[in-house]
Amino acid sequence: MKNQILFLSVFLISMTMFGQKDEIKAAEKALKSNDFNTAIAAINQAESLIGSADDKTKAKFYYLKGLALYQNGGPQMNVENTSAAFTQLREFEKSINSYKYSDEIGGLINKMVNGLAENASKDYSAAIESKEPADFKKAAKQFHQVYMLSKKDTVFLDNAALVYYFGKDYKTSRDLYKQLLDLNYTGIATEYIATNKSDGQDVSYPDKKAMDLQVKLGIAENPREEVKDSRRELIFKNLAQNSSDLEELNVALDYIAQGRKEFPKSYSLLIDEANIYYKLGNNPKFKELLEMAIEMNPTEPTLYYNVGVMNMDQKKIDEAIKYFEKAIELKPDYGDAYNNIGAAIIDKAAPIIEEMNKSLTDFAKYDKLQKKQFDIYKQAVPYYEKAYELNKSSISVVQTLMGLYENLGGMDDKLEALKAVYAELKGE
Repeated sequence: MKNQILFLSVFLISMTMFGQKDEIKAAEKALKSNDFNTAIAAINQAESLIGSADDKTKAKFYYLKGLALYQNGGPQMNVENTSAAFTQLREFEKSINSYKYSDEIGGLINKMVNGLAENASKDYSAAIESKEPADFKKAAKQFHQVYMLSKKDTVFLDNAALVYYFGKDYKTSRDLYKQLLDLNYTGIATEYIATNKSDGQDVSYPDKKAMDLQVKLGIAENPREEVKDSRRELIFKNLAQNSSDLEELNVALDYIAQGRKEFPKSYSLLIDEANIYYKLGNNPKFKELLEMAIEMNPTEPTLYYNVGVMNMDQKKIDEAIKYFEKAIELKPDYGDAYNNIGAAIIDKAAPIIEEMNKSLTDFAKYDKLQKKQFDIYKQAVPYYEKAYELNKSSISVVQTLMGLYENLGGMDDKLEALKAVYAELKGE
């Protein structure tokens, strides 16, 4: 009985092998006559049987599968499936240390890579015009396919990650950036550039040899080499941005921590970290990081302005005014800073108003306190007037200035002029 079972098993294996070979032969015959539908059908029939085939048969199967899907590069070709099939072939032959078919498809892959890269660039340009996320994702997918076909061209994986972000596919973008980190990708490369003599335009060449030949032939001049900066800092930044957009703020902070460990002097990563803490509602940490940023970049007015806002939140009025004044010193037309100095000055009247409310029956004390209140308001007026001068469309500035004029009195002309502006802004 055992012998009978063994005999049947051997018989079934033999039948499977014949089935594989028959389908592979049918696919090969169909390909010779460009009958791609028949070839694909035969490949599909053999697919379920190929697991038990020997390495030689498997390699041929993957080769024919790729050719069947490639369809001579015609319009019916499914680029994604063809790319996957060729990749499967190359990875299998690499695993068995035999490159017979991989070498044969090299020219086809180069042709696909060039075509995909060209289409990806065109689609990216179209996406920039349309600004539609779907158009960006279409271009990103093709950039990624180029990389899958030619993994030495890591820059296309970088392109895909960035363009997926533009397409608001934050998860895919993040996954691709993580691959770049795993590959220890830096993006550092030497670009070979020369000026075309006929039109004066700069041209990039794939290598120094190609550039030198053009110069030698008198077609180009002014040859030079430019080394591109590392993109790793930007990769950490974009990983954090994708995570932030996915509302995974703690994950974003982890990526920034990794980035700042590698780039401790990165102003950009520091600002991103500050913004995430602000998004988390951790204002003290936000302020602390902004103060660190000021040490790194002491001429950026926005930093002083934001620290001023944080000081106002903490009721440190004089400290806030100091930072707003520094922002104005660096940017004299900083309308929001003028507005906030005015608001900070008015805040100084808050305890006086509170005391006035407690002294409603003591007219002498009330009048004395109100004079102090109005003296403070007078200090705020020039700042609000400057804010209005710099931004005449701000309803809040106009409203505040109208209130000051009305409270202080003696400014009827200015008040009436602002009332007309206010009515116009409200569309009355």
